[in-house]
Amino acid sequence: MDEVFKALADGSRRRLLDSLNARNGQTLRELCAGLEMSRQSVSKHLAVLEAATLVTTVWRGREKLHYLNAAPINAVAERWIGQYDRRRVHALADLKRALEQEPMSKPEFVYTTYINTTPERLWRALTDPAFTSQYWGVVFESDWKTGSPMTWTVSGVTMADPEQVVLEADPYRRLSYTWHTFTPEFAKAHDVEQELYEKWAAEPRSKVTFDIEPQGEVVKLVVVHDGFEPGSAILEGVSGGWPPIFASLKTLLETGSPLPGGETGKADGAQAG
Repeated sequence: MDEVFKALADGSRRRLLDSLNARNGQTLRELCAGLEMSRQSVSKHLAVLEAATLVTTVWRGREKLHYLNAAPINAVAERWIGQYDRRRVHALADLKRALEQEPMSKPEFVYTTYINTTPERLWRALTDPAFTSQYWGVVFESDWKTGSPMTWTVSGVTMADPEQVVLEADPYRRLSYTWHTFTPEFAKAHDVEQELYEKWAAEPRSKVTFDIEPQGEVVKLVVVHDGFEPGSAILEGVSGGWPPIFASLKTLLETGSPLPGGETGKADGAQAG
């Protein structure tokens, strides 16, 4: 957490975060264009932000895209913002709300967290119903092989569809699958208004990808949820729903217990998104 506060203490780095908050997924060149700093200076500041996990990067072809990462903001908020009501934390609170509630300008969700676990346990936590039901409230049925179907069960509703499939499965390294179908039964179970349900149902199917990378005694988890159209209502939902789910996943693997409510309320945000 010290690294986060040190990174936020510099005005130039805060301007970089502001730039990404306004338009996420920028290249180094794009970030340099909006700031009166040399490319080398911007690179150094980005390195500090990455080290503090305030910024995460994703390669798309030859382009390296930079994204705001909500994980450390959530950690700071849980420890400090809930305990102190002072002006100096209001900006951080606003950033937390922006990260969790507003869909970013680039139609995808990117999140990075570090978990004190092993790749094998993390893979199991992402696929085994004994784990997913605890921190997410979801039960999967699949053999987790590339091309295999997936069945989702949540809140007593089972969703099976030929397009719900595993896109890529490299155990302990990478998992990718298409998002679930939105059914009338699902909408009813989550008290979703008809107008919002119709928006979700009309959108193209998105996908989520988990990259698992051991780094010493911890494991780095990078999650990319993409395939959305601009203005996606589903993206707005998952942007707010995913962070508490990942926080509960991390807590479960590190302490043996998920965050309170992880099996119900926290599930709804990402699923119903």
